[in-house]
Amino acid sequence: MLGGRSTHGFCYGVLSWLIREGHCGDLSLSGLCAALVIRYSDDEPGSPWSMVLHVDERGDEGQREALADILLGRLGGPHVLALPWVRKPSELLDTRVSRIELGDGELRVGTAVRLRATQPYETEDDVRCVVPGYDRTGTELVAEELVVDDEPFSWELAGNCAYESYFDYASADETSPTGQATPVPPIPQ
Repeated sequence: MLGGRSTHGFCYGVLSWLIREGHCGDLSLSGLCAALVIRYSDDEPGSPWSMVLHVDERGDEGQREALADILLGRLGGPHVLALPWVRKPSELLDTRVSRIELGDGELRVGTAVRLRATQPYETEDDVRCVVPGYDRTGTELVAEELVVDDEPFSWELAGNCAYESYFDYASADETSPTGQATPVPPIPQ
């Protein structure tokens, strides 16, 4: 089984990626970031995800489109096609070009997201995330601060969980150039 019911019946949060090394066709994605602000309710039929994708302003138009294509499942790949927001009903509310800073337990997405999670959650358990790539052990953290003001999402949390791990996403055909799959709507400049 992939996943299960959320602790409180609903989930909202921010997923983020820093691509240490990567490419899409001939486009280098190394050093770029992306963030996905999400919300879903287990009580809605199919638990559809509502989400806003942020792509790194440091990338050019092709790199930003490639990031969106990869993270939204448009280019396939065994791990990506299993991502819950790809395999389940979802509504992409917007794709936004943003300044994204990620590292040392902190995430900033322009003025929309501020996260600080530096303290490990004390557990003897082997912590793994429901997001595919969970075959790699990660670290569960306690978020000192998660502030989101990203229309239509808005919340301030503290003391909730955060998770950190390395993932390895690849398409079935690593040489597939961007644009071979579902057409991508333009990303604002």
